[in-house]
Amino acid sequence: MSWYRPAGSLATPTTQVSIDPQAAGWTYSGIEVFEVNPLLPFTRLLDGIEGVLVPLSASDLVVVIDDVTYPMTGRKGVFDAVSDWLYVPLGSKLSVSGGIGEVALCTARATNVHPACYTSASEVVVEVRGAGRATRQVTNIATPGSFTAADKINVCEVITPGGNWSSWPPHRHDGITDCPTNNEEIYYFRIGKGESAHGNSSGQGFFHVYTVDGQVDETVTIYDGDVYLVPQGYHGPTIAPPEYPMYFLNVLAGPAPERSMSFCDDPQHHWIRADWESQAQDPRCPVTSSTGRVQQ
Repeated sequence: MSWYRPAGSLATPTTQVSIDPQAAGWTYSGIEVFEVNPLLPFTRLLDGIEGVLVPLSASDLVVVIDDVTYPMTGRKGVFDAVSDWLYVPLGSKLSVSGGIGEVALCTARATNVHPACYTSASEVVVEVRGAGRATRQVTNIATPGSFTAADKINVCEVITPGGNWSSWPPHRHDGITDCPTNNEEIYYFRIGKGESAHGNSSGQGFFHVYTVDGQVDETVTIYDGDVYLVPQGYHGPTIAPPEYPMYFLNVLAGPAPERSMSFCDDPQHHWIRADWESQAQDPRCPVTSSTGRVQQ
């Protein structure tokens, strides 16, 4: 059994990626990635779902939610800058048009309505996590600590410089045995090349997932545009080879009444967090900010 979905396998006539809970075989999390078109808006009715709209490589977007217009700045690519983003309410009608490029609509099954909310790039919290070769950038979009006006959805971005590891130590949030948090998680990957602003078709990386019961234990080669669904189990590391930085967009949602992104480390590797205290962080992080790529 594999939860890996290679680039193109989730495409539809109007999207590069389209996955909802039914297609994923779970209950809450979903994502669509689409190309915006100045002449033909991308439209969705968020029936039973809430959304987080994140420009990936599109600029100067015009977003309309229930007849209210929200201009969005966007960015050239996921390795170029932190982007502004938009919370899209449960039951609303969404229309996206503007400059050519990619946009992600992250979704979660929800029951409580919260108002639409625009967040500028300068307001997005960026943190440097880990140390040594496990240093990475975490961009907190709709995480519980950065955004409270959502029902189920959690969204963040991670950039791993070439040669580094993320999702380390391995951790899980599947509600199994003694791990209390239960979130379904989507990884949407873009792999850069050198100083590229966005993904590159020659890029690759690696991702390891293994379950408590041993039924799944796989390490897959990740290519630009791939998706990995994580309904359960320890996941990590994600590995970015030298000169090929890795980006992933995470979408998490679960049954708990209170949103949480807590997790349970693999006990064999939990000691690594204490060891970071004696290591310097990689000076290449943060990689991006609201004003562009950070010059090191």
